[in-house]
Amino acid sequence: MSTLAYRRDIDGLRAIAVIAVVLFHFGVPGFTGGFVGVDIFFVISGYLITSIIWNQRQVGRFSFVDFWARRARRILPALFAMIIAVLAVGWFLLAPKDYEELGRSVRYQVMFVSNILFMRQDGYFDVASDLKPLLHTWSLAVEEQFYIVFPLLLTLLSSRLKAWRLALFAVLLVSFGLSVWAVAHHPEKAFFLLPMRAWELLAGAMLAVAPRSQWRLTTAGAQVVSLAGFGLILLAIVGYDKSTPFPGVAALLPTLGVVALIWANGHRQTLVGGLLASRVLVGVGLISYSWYLWHWPVFVFASYASVEEPGPFDIAGLILLTLVLGYLSWKFVETPFRERRLLAGRRQMLLAAGVGVLVLGLAGQTLRWTHGLPSRLSDQALQYAKAKEWRPELMRCLADDKTPDDKLFCHYGAPALSSRLLVWGDSHATALIPVFDEGAQKHGVSVILASSTGCLPVEGLEHDQRCARFNRRVEQELKPQSVGDVVLVARWSLYLYGDAKGDLGHALKDAHGRYERANAEQQLAEGLQATIRQLRNGGHRVWLIKEAPLQPFSPPYRLSRLAMLHRPTDDVGLAVAEHFKRQAFISQLFAQIAAENPGVTVVDPAPLLCDHAGLCRAELDGHSLYTDDNHLSEVGARFIAPVLEPLFKRLQARTTLGNGNANAAK
Repeated sequence: MSTLAYRRDIDGLRAIAVIAVVLFHFGVPGFTGGFVGVDIFFVISGYLITSIIWNQRQVGRFSFVDFWARRARRILPALFAMIIAVLAVGWFLLAPKDYEELGRSVRYQVMFVSNILFMRQDGYFDVASDLKPLLHTWSLAVEEQFYIVFPLLLTLLSSRLKAWRLALFAVLLVSFGLSVWAVAHHPEKAFFLLPMRAWELLAGAMLAVAPRSQWRLTTAGAQVVSLAGFGLILLAIVGYDKSTPFPGVAALLPTLGVVALIWANGHRQTLVGGLLASRVLVGVGLISYSWYLWHWPVFVFASYASVEEPGPFDIAGLILLTLVLGYLSWKFVETPFRERRLLAGRRQMLLAAGVGVLVLGLAGQTLRWTHGLPSRLSDQALQYAKAKEWRPELMRCLADDKTPDDKLFCHYGAPALSSRLLVWGDSHATALIPVFDEGAQKHGVSVILASSTGCLPVEGLEHDQRCARFNRRVEQELKPQSVGDVVLVARWSLYLYGDAKGDLGHALKDAHGRYERANAEQQLAEGLQATIRQLRNGGHRVWLIKEAPLQPFSPPYRLSRLAMLHRPTDDVGLAVAEHFKRQAFISQLFAQIAAENPGVTVVDPAPLLCDHAGLCRAELDGHSLYTDDNHLSEVGARFIAPVLEPLFKRLQARTTLGNGNANAAK
């Protein structure tokens, strides 16, 4: 057993951490940096775990089996209960693809590597993260990996305190250096992986073995250090936001703040320590782990199932629900196991943990094998849900840095014909493959597609080197004798105004993440005009395709959920006025370019997607017109075929003329 004395202020500090995280995730104003609550948990864990291991090593009672059994008893029962509940709710709520992905998350989490899975997927702050019920378990995976590796590292050291301090400090410096480097070069790895996060846990570990006799604080000194530490934490919570490069140097504020608070109140209780030790904060701190476990799935499922954006009262109700669930989990799951009323022996605990890992891992893999059990849904709900999935043929046409030159383009129609069209753009160009493919076959012309995710086909406005290289490779293939007309397709407004969730566009993010709309608009105008000039000088006719209305939600999710509730779907969509407002600058710019360049034509799909009632529809005759909030589905792409008819007729006429000239020459 550990001889570590209980400290109420640390439980109060846990309360600050979990409150910050919960309010951040629910979008409560003033908590834009609430994600640093996870860093607070890391420092506390490092401090407590190292204190326990050191105390037990000193009296010769440390045991790996006992240590891991205690960690399993602390973490796994509440975690497994939450996962089971999420799987149960997902059965009734999630679309097949998302239920399959949930199964994948479960499998990775019970293997303690969910952080690696989420690192490979969308970033923590990306919109898609709102649809992952187990995303928050990445931090548990980091801690679990630390609990496995850290005791093994300490066994390599002697029992001398000085050796521990030197080794921990050396590893801390290496980890911090990796974190700073990765934030600049691989931000996803910096955020999710243990090597770049270990320094925060080790900061707490260093505090646990710090020399107490030499570094004692006076009463006044403890008050100052405690107040400064609390200030650093609050500054990070209210001052940081999604654009803050994190963790790296920015994580020093919450990390040093926690170290200062624990250190100062370890000497004597301060005013801040007294606040943290208050009954309310200690109570919240006691249930903080369970509250953390439950708050995110509730947020995700509420976002997934809601028909309208939640208002302040809805958010308050959801937060209260997560608090109640956290309390119930603490009282009826955490406490019985921690007090050894259930599975009292360590072998029993470890055996039960192993069984739980196997059962949940098998359940998660089953969802992968069965592709999310689509038989759960009604035929109509399933039809809507399937719109989210892109066919593999479409995905193969999205180029990246590893795509060889001979696979850079996808070809449709008859490549041997003289009249060839190049469709160049981001993933929105790929989404239009169905209509271009059918048009090419119907009119007997050739279509070449060059698309890469997130890459704007505009000179000098590529937001990363990957897109710059892709555009250069496309330009090298542009020859008048091989390609006549060029279609430019992109989600133009993303690069100016961000998405429907409020995340900033690529062009708006300077080194400090500031929102510079006017500068971004100027960059887009100048870059697009330069690209148009280059294409026209090369003898190409240019077609500019405006983007489809950006829906404020994901239609496949919304429509599928409405179908499951037997509610109408024909009024689902975006107000026309909102679309025109967002597209105002793009429309003006495109009109100006077309007026100044006779060889440029603007194509707008919105008139076909928006009706006279003022609604840009997301659904048509039982089909979703979108795969997500911005990409048209295959049905949606085919639906806008009439606006592309002039393009195909022109190409067909040129092909016919070219063949006629060839026959005359014979």
